[in-house]
Amino acid sequence: MEVSISNYKVVGSTKISDLKSHEDFGASKKKLEKELEKTREKLGELQDTLYAHGKYAVLVCLQGMDTAGKDSLIREVFKDFNARGVVVHSFKVPTELEKNHDYLWRHYIALPARGKFGVFNRTHYENVLVTRVHPEYILGENLPDVNSVADIDKEFWDKRFEQINNFERTIAENGTLIFKFFLNLSKEEQKNRLLRRLNKPNKHWKFSPGDLKERKLWDSYMDCYEDILNRTSHPHAPWYAIPADDKPAARYIVASILLEELEKYKDIKEPELDADVKARIEEFKDQLQNE
Repeated sequence: MEVSISNYKVVGSTKISDLKSHEDFGASKKKLEKELEKTREKLGELQDTLYAHGKYAVLVCLQGMDTAGKDSLIREVFKDFNARGVVVHSFKVPTELEKNHDYLWRHYIALPARGKFGVFNRTHYENVLVTRVHPEYILGENLPDVNSVADIDKEFWDKRFEQINNFERTIAENGTLIFKFFLNLSKEEQKNRLLRRLNKPNKHWKFSPGDLKERKLWDSYMDCYEDILNRTSHPHAPWYAIPADDKPAARYIVASILLEELEKYKDIKEPELDADVKARIEEFKDQLQNE
């Protein structure tokens, strides 16, 4: 049940067609859930220490096609966290206020404070993903040099990738530990999950006809994801390609990577009491016991 990080970390040139979409470790769902439970308990303890230490923030970025399991992964992996120490942001279609700022603005203001975990459910990468598949969406940003789709050329996207890389480099250099997870769902499994939503009345609310329209653009999305993985995976902000066809396994892999990587930061520890206060611990105990 050990997770080998090197199996999932994106290093060098990567082709999505070569990545695994299924992993279950040959274990039952119950076994995987038990392993996740043990791992997330340790993560919860580490989060308490991170909060007390107060010098690092942790940003967890989740990307994947519709039905990849982002919501349930967040629920299960961060279940044992203190509520004050983790903030989840689900980025939808930009509001008018957000469109009146640069595209990274809403992500900047949602970044976790030092001592906290921030989880981005869909991320700043939507700006080189959905808008790349649908370049007409860029026109809604009202940019000075973009008057038609014809103005959105290779140079435009190269610039966006450079801006995103600079954004991540800046926050990493200022104490944010970045983890980016691409939930690699197969097209066949997405079909099965969409059908389950349609077959279960209590899941109908999750379905949108737009899901089927986007599914027809699967290959375009995979091309964009492949470009994202290859152009933006760096030591300070690595991508991890997580097989997502088996949800319990995907959750366990993500939790294990977070725990193993964060445990490498040996300076994350609870602050020590002032020497004078520490020397008087017994005195303070006596005061309370003798009230």
